[in-house]
Amino acid sequence: MENSVIVKLEDIVVVYDDEMVLKKINLDIKDKEFITLLGPSGCGKTTTLRIIGGFAKPTSGNVFFDGKLINDIPPYKRHVNTVFQKYALFPHLNVFENIAFGLKLKKTPEKEIRNRVHEMLELVNLEGYASRNVDLLSGGQQQRVAIARALINKPRMLLLDEPLGALDLQLRKEMQIELKKIQQQTGITFIYVTHDQEEALSMSDRVVVMNGGVINQIGSPEDIYNEPENAFVAKFIGESNIIDGIMHEDYLVEFAGQKFVCVDKGFAKMEPIEVVIRPEDIRITEPGDDTIDGTVENVVFKGVHFEISVASYGKTWLIHSTQYTAPGTFVGLTFTPNDIHIMHKSNTKNVMKSLVDEGEENEQ
Repeated sequence: MENSVIVKLEDIVVVYDDEMVLKKINLDIKDKEFITLLGPSGCGKTTTLRIIGGFAKPTSGNVFFDGKLINDIPPYKRHVNTVFQKYALFPHLNVFENIAFGLKLKKTPEKEIRNRVHEMLELVNLEGYASRNVDLLSGGQQQRVAIARALINKPRMLLLDEPLGALDLQLRKEMQIELKKIQQQTGITFIYVTHDQEEALSMSDRVVVMNGGVINQIGSPEDIYNEPENAFVAKFIGESNIIDGIMHEDYLVEFAGQKFVCVDKGFAKMEPIEVVIRPEDIRITEPGDDTIDGTVENVVFKGVHFEISVASYGKTWLIHSTQYTAPGTFVGLTFTPNDIHIMHKSNTKNVMKSLVDEGEENEQ
């Protein structure tokens, strides 16, 4: 049975200093799901999270929880807890006392507090750490304490705002697995914010890709990666070759000077479109009549594959291959109909500006 909708955002608009940060956002969040708001800096994902948590109010539009309007309900009255990137643990309290803090505020009986804290310690793999000073814990351990403190009050939803951003790469990967496991064990709805595509794809039941205050696509990680709906999603989620083409008819597309059978339909005859082919879906072979032919320009070893650049039809094609091909080699590129993904034409100028802006912010 499909889970019911726990949160509904209806035509949410947020304006700050005459700038529209969110532009009529509509989103249904299901009970017990792990959903991720993904996008570059400034896309509106954290503002959306704050609207759900009650830390910000929409300029217009409505927020519903279990079908009830909650626009004017303050955060402490919502069945929600939040974990931020900065964990905000109390340095003068030990691990046990940090986790128990919310229950003590509610004057929960001591025996129940002890039982629930130990349940949380077990859930986040911190058994034996109850009396530790939080300042002596690693970043990953502090994050586990923050999660336990947020979950002990048994919220209906847990909001997580870039909680892994301060951790190193190996810890981030470990915590991705742990967070998904915790969400599945508790059955609590997790709403997660990140700009990291790998985090979103590895943990989520559904991903909401945002850019410029609007939602570009909602879907499973597989759908988002394999069937991007526009050039922004295709560029932002992994690497892509995006080529201009013409849709002659259902299941027949032309690009790079040739016609190819594809699996897409529903486009107008002779409609100008964009084709997406992922680098790992292209195979290097001998040049021929049914291949796209070109010359290898550059090869970079990436550890698990070679990243190969091939110049063909005025474009540089990116290929990921486990086989080395020397620069200067004349090759053919081939792929299957399932590897060809057709999109309606998008505003590529705005797409590339968004990606350039994101790259500049990450460098700073």
